[in-house]
Amino acid sequence: MSYYLIVCQSITYAQRIASLLNRGGVRAYIIRTPKALSPRGCSHSVRISEKSFPRAQEILADAGLRSEHIYHAALDGTYHEAAL
Repeated sequence: MSYYLIVCQSITYAQRIASLLNRGGVRAYIIRTPKALSPRGCSHSVRISEKSFPRAQEILADAGLRSEHIYHAALDGTYHEAAL
């Protein structure tokens, strides 16, 4: 199953985004960012399903929250940067 990762600048920011999305009906999970996507070291991301991505975009835009990087994880295990 493919999904999206919203890379966050801190664990606190990831918690804030995940909480907001969950309250808005989008199931969101905090995970460690894969090493391939985090060249500066330790980072956290919020994982959401592909089908929930449009709703997540709306929720984050309405709240004024942004992320520097969002990646789509394809079925073949590759990551592609996506626009918010």
